[in-house]
Amino acid sequence: MKKIVLGICLLASAIAVKAASVKIDRIEPTDWYVGLKNPQVQLMVYGQGIRDVAKVTTDYPGVVIDSVVRLDSPNYLLLYMNLKNAQPGEMTLKFDGKKVKYQLKQREMSGDKRMGFSIADVLYLLMPDRFAQGKNHNPQVKGMRPYTEDRKKPSLRHGGDLEGIREHLDYFKELGVTALWLTPVLENDSPDMDQWSTYHGYATTNYYRVDPRFGTNEDYRRLVDEAHQKGLKVVMDMIFNHSGFEHPWTHDMPSKDWLNLPEWLEKSKGTSDPRGTNFLQTSYKLTPVLDPYASEVDMRETVEGWFVTTMPDLNQKNPHLMRYLIQNSIWWIETIGIDGIRMDTYPYAYREPMAQWMKELDEEYPNFNTVGETWVTEPAYTAAWQKDSKLSDVNTYLKTVMDFSFQEKLDSAKHEETDHWWRGMNRLYNSFCYDYLYPNPSSVMAFIDNHDTDRFLGNGKDSLALKQALALLLTVNRIPQLYYGTEIMMNGTKRRSDGYVRKDFPGGFPGDTHNAFTKEGRTRSEAAMFNWLSRLLHWRNGNETIIRGYQTQFIPHNGIYVIARRWHRNTVMTIINGTSKEQILEVKRYEELLNDGQDLTKVEDVPTGECYNLTKNLKMKPRQTLVLEF
Repeated sequence: MKKIVLGICLLASAIAVKAASVKIDRIEPTDWYVGLKNPQVQLMVYGQGIRDVAKVTTDYPGVVIDSVVRLDSPNYLLLYMNLKNAQPGEMTLKFDGKKVKYQLKQREMSGDKRMGFSIADVLYLLMPDRFAQGKNHNPQVKGMRPYTEDRKKPSLRHGGDLEGIREHLDYFKELGVTALWLTPVLENDSPDMDQWSTYHGYATTNYYRVDPRFGTNEDYRRLVDEAHQKGLKVVMDMIFNHSGFEHPWTHDMPSKDWLNLPEWLEKSKGTSDPRGTNFLQTSYKLTPVLDPYASEVDMRETVEGWFVTTMPDLNQKNPHLMRYLIQNSIWWIETIGIDGIRMDTYPYAYREPMAQWMKELDEEYPNFNTVGETWVTEPAYTAAWQKDSKLSDVNTYLKTVMDFSFQEKLDSAKHEETDHWWRGMNRLYNSFCYDYLYPNPSSVMAFIDNHDTDRFLGNGKDSLALKQALALLLTVNRIPQLYYGTEIMMNGTKRRSDGYVRKDFPGGFPGDTHNAFTKEGRTRSEAAMFNWLSRLLHWRNGNETIIRGYQTQFIPHNGIYVIARRWHRNTVMTIINGTSKEQILEVKRYEELLNDGQDLTKVEDVPTGECYNLTKNLKMKPRQTLVLEF
């Protein structure tokens, strides 16, 4: 009997020792929600030797452990649980007896109540590091790899943060935009090296944590909540194609196929800095993804090559990795309340897994919206990526794509005289001709510049060209996106570095002597452009003719391009003189837009308030722009 008791005691002691030896560093997602249409959740458990635990259990009511997946690395364990019958609360998970608390949360609303951005919105793209700094900013956050905030160096961190953005929410309302697209806010804990700086946010090292230099998860939630109170939406920038080099996955891959071309990491072990070793960069050519004649080597370089040396390429074909990424997007929607997602480098990732993500998101959040970066300037290519496109053998379920054709055509047209054939505003006409390729043209996002292109103004201050671009952007059948500072004519090119198109917004940082956030602080030219654009933006908000109206365009005639929107008996007529000479608008040519019984002798130009007589020909000044409503 004594031997039996002793044996039991020894066994209990061994179990206790084993439980005590189990080390869990973290679990992702950090918490989860009940009531989702897909009741299964994947937990990624990090910890030294965690793969080899013998048993994982829970007695929480309604929770069923479907499977435990042991990966190649001993330091990860995947736990799949079904929460179909579970209620919110704190559950206990046991890993060989070691108890870990995990929170199941109640959703704030059902998925169908989350409304995304649409053609009714105007998105304002900004970079948190370059926009504004909050009053309590900490220039050195403990626990991060060494870094420097130096506003004199375009490629280093400048110190903008989420609090700085929150403190200027009224500015966005004054301007008239309706949604904020922030470049990535997640942790980018990379070393401070000028050539590999990640102030831009596109090298994620923690998918569940806001970069501490920007603030906390709670700061992010506060920003979104207060934006909502002011009628502003917030769009989150995400990256599924690649992670940051300093992410734990890079140095300890959960499985051998977690990254594309992982052999580079193996070959580079022991070098002083492995990022430049045995490296194959993507070709940046996206055409092979849809090219029916694409070679294997071209396809491989596009989707498997790394974007840059600091961004290892993720393998979305690994189902466990893709489940992780899908859940991550759902977690941010539920936890922070974002109103949309912008997915970076969309075609660089594998099409089928990304379509799976979009389909699941669409089923859970039917009124939500995601825009994918599809950087090819041919409309046929872009249209093939939109949901329900007949041009592709894969339905992407991606509702919104980015119109790089619009941006490229405008960038060329601003330097040209509009002729009788191809140049100038003919480029825009010829681009819109292909809208029949899109399943939904009103869910295409147009822009004149962004953080990856030269600013529209280049190094100049051509307000006439800018007004033409903005008038088209805000009146055509597109979701418009503005880039921060355009409203005050910020300029710059990428010839030296990307940092020159990502300059600090004047007035957003301590010591700034120029404050463009205030009416009094703007220069005369800044104020003129701000006021012109603000009036157009406020007029656009809720304008049914722009939101719902059908579009009619006219082949440029006498160098003048006319594009119109009509809804019931209301008409908006955007008129662009695409030449540097005075031109005559022959009104009779456009009589199909003119309704009987309307007073056309005093038709107002929306951004200026000036009136024009449409009963006779109009004399257009060089590069003049009119947005007439009647």
